[in-house]
Amino acid sequence: MTHPVDQRLPLPQTVALGLQHVLAMYAGAVAVPLIVGGAMKLPPDDLAYLINADLLVSGVATLIQCVGVWRFGVRLPIMQGCTFAAVTPMVLIGTTGGGLPAIYGAVIVSGLLVVALAPFFSRLLRFFPPLVTGTVITIIGITLLPVAATWAAGGAGSPSYGEPRNIALAAAVLALVIALYRFAPPALARIAVLLGIVIGTLAAIPFGFTDFSHVGRADVIGVSTPFHFGLPTFEVAAIVSMIIVMLVSMTETTGDFIAVAEITESDLPPGRLADGLRADGLSTALGGVFNTFPYTAFAQNVGLVGLTGVKSRWVVAVSGGILVLLGLFPMLGAVVAAVPPAVLGGAGIAMFGTVAATGIRTLSRVRFSGNSNLLIVALSIGIALVPLGAEGIYDKFPHWFQIIMHSGISAGCVAVILLNLLFNHTDRKVVAQS
Repeated sequence: MTHPVDQRLPLPQTVALGLQHVLAMYAGAVAVPLIVGGAMKLPPDDLAYLINADLLVSGVATLIQCVGVWRFGVRLPIMQGCTFAAVTPMVLIGTTGGGLPAIYGAVIVSGLLVVALAPFFSRLLRFFPPLVTGTVITIIGITLLPVAATWAAGGAGSPSYGEPRNIALAAAVLALVIALYRFAPPALARIAVLLGIVIGTLAAIPFGFTDFSHVGRADVIGVSTPFHFGLPTFEVAAIVSMIIVMLVSMTETTGDFIAVAEITESDLPPGRLADGLRADGLSTALGGVFNTFPYTAFAQNVGLVGLTGVKSRWVVAVSGGILVLLGLFPMLGAVVAAVPPAVLGGAGIAMFGTVAATGIRTLSRVRFSGNSNLLIVALSIGIALVPLGAEGIYDKFPHWFQIIMHSGISAGCVAVILLNLLFNHTDRKVVAQS
């Protein structure tokens, strides 16, 4: 029998489900180029170019990850997008004299290094038991929920942030998703998030939440060419900081792969994990060539796989194709960009909550009596929530420390791995003597 991951659904259903994945990750996908480009004070045309390049390479990276090319691609329903862990170092590199060429040089080198390290990193899979993976998946869901809350309030920096009408729109979309998921026929329940986003966007237009007037001003066709901003430069400090980012990203990506394998009931042996990590490295190197940034698995879409129950990698492969079209045809991207943040917030609460619930389900298989597992989970989640509750707490620490600890996901990942090693992979007698 065909495994659910390899099932091919009818084309109309596949396209609808693929579009649902794109809408779920679009805001996060374009956020990194907007933040980096804005910090470097790039003109609007260059910002638009960065976004188109990002969407194009995101689509190619997703296709590589889902479909697989030789030893590249985990062949699971995984969406790829720019990693937020790289934002801080890229802003520092770009604004301290190196510019975009220095960023892209560091991105290319770090991506190639990930390709080389993937087989060795995958052998560490034995250090990712359900205790670690369940904690990581729970942390991913919990740390993404504030993102959904920010969207529900109107989006960071919005003049209408926190207005009751934004919260009301988000609540209405969430209620619609719940109603469709509970009462609609199975075919419609699978695309409950997509229907919630589409209906919520259409309903929001008369109330002034958004408009599509800017769509007509967007270019019809836009192709990203290699080294558009100049040939890359290779600066040691920039390369070292980006390598640290990619090591953290490999840990996060491993957690995402394990989460999707858990949801889809798929095996994830070291060889398959290495193939997925190689695809991350290849996509990152391509990002440096085609004027964009490092790539990783998008946790947003992990929750959508769990929420809809659609496990086919070909659905997400179609999502990659849609992203390629959005990157090649900016006018299509402008249509998707018109979705109000509050609408995404209502859908995001359901998706990210599902990620956290998946982690809790994994932790339910862990034995907590007569050991230190409860302490490991408690400390790891606590450390992950510190940068969320006290933003900027690590601003005065060394640069490499900020890269790891500013992200709740990476901080929690590192904490649970180290604590599991300390309590479950170290001889207690040696610890006591030391």
